[in-house]
Amino acid sequence: MKFDANLRPLRLADVSTEAARYEEMGFDGVWSFESAHDPFLPLAQAALNTTKLGIGTNIAVAFARSPFATAQTAWDLQAASGGRMVLGLGTQVRAHVERRFSMQFEHPAARVTDYIDCVRAIWKTYQTGERPSHEGPFYRFSLINDFFNAGPIDHPEIPIYLAGVNERMCRAAGEVADGFQAHPMHSPAYIQEVVRPELEAGAKKRDRNANDIAIHIPTFVVMGETEAQRSAMEQSVRRQISFYASTPSYRRFLEFHGFGDIGRPLSDLMRRGELDEMPKMVPDALVEIVTLWGNGAELGAQLKARVKAAGAARASLYHNVSPKDPVSMWKDIADGYKAA
Repeated sequence: MKFDANLRPLRLADVSTEAARYEEMGFDGVWSFESAHDPFLPLAQAALNTTKLGIGTNIAVAFARSPFATAQTAWDLQAASGGRMVLGLGTQVRAHVERRFSMQFEHPAARVTDYIDCVRAIWKTYQTGERPSHEGPFYRFSLINDFFNAGPIDHPEIPIYLAGVNERMCRAAGEVADGFQAHPMHSPAYIQEVVRPELEAGAKKRDRNANDIAIHIPTFVVMGETEAQRSAMEQSVRRQISFYASTPSYRRFLEFHGFGDIGRPLSDLMRRGELDEMPKMVPDALVEIVTLWGNGAELGAQLKARVKAAGAARASLYHNVSPKDPVSMWKDIADGYKAA
C-alpha cells in the first residue's frame, strides 16, 4: 500500500530539489495536478532527479488536450523515469472545459472512455509499429508515419487512473482504467458502497477484474504541534470542503452521508461571492467523516486504517509538504503508515 505526496506549485527550477526531499522522506510517489500550471512539466524534473519515486498526475484534464498529445507526453515521461509514470486523468466540469479550455464536454463519461482507449491504441502503435486503427465515437487514430512515432520503450505499460465521484464516472473507470482516483471528499463507506459496485459493473462490461483496479485516496488532514496550528488547518479544511460541497458534482456524496441540504445553499453563497460564509455551513460531523486528525506515526497509522477500510491501494494526505517541514516529520508519518 503506497504512501504518496502532492507536489505543491513550484518554479520548475525548484522541483528537482523538492522531489529529492520527497524521496528522502519515504514517499512512494508524488502527484502533480492541473491548476495554474501544466501538470506534466514538473514530473520531468522529478523523474530526472530521483531514482525510486513514482510520478503521476492527479489529475491532468483529459479534454484539455488531444489523446495523441497526452499519449506522447506520458510516453516520454515513462521513458525518462524508467517506468515510474502513472497517467491520472479527469474530466473537470463543463464550464471549465467549454469556457476555459474551449473544448467539447458532451457525454463526459463515454467520451473519456473512448479517450483512454485511443491513448492506449497510440501507445500500442509506438511500441509495436502496428498500423493505427482506432475509430471511436469521439476520437480516431488512423494516421502516423515514422517521423511522428515515438518508438518502443523499456516499460510500455503505463497505468492510467481515472478520477471520479459519481456512479457513471466510477463505472467508466471500471471499464478502462487501471486505477481510480478518489476525491478527498470521500469516506471508506462511500468507496465501498457506491464506488466499488460501479467499478465492478464497468469492469464486467469488458470482462475485467475490478480487484485489479487500484484505488488511491487523498485525505484531508488536520495536524500541528500547537492548538493555533491545528485550528488554522481545520479552518483551511472547512474552506476546502465548503468549496467542493458547493459544486453539484459532489451532492451525491453529501446525500449519501445525510448532508444533502447544504449543497444548494453553498452554491448560492458561491454565486454571490460570500466565500467567508461558506465554511460556517459545514457541519462538524462532515468534517469528521472526511478528515484525519493527528501527528507523526499515529497519523500514519490512521491513514493506513482508512486505506484498509476503503479497500484502497495507495493514499496521500491532501496537504502540501512545506519546505519548512523537517524531513523527520514526514518520515515519522511514512513509517507509521508502513508499519501499521
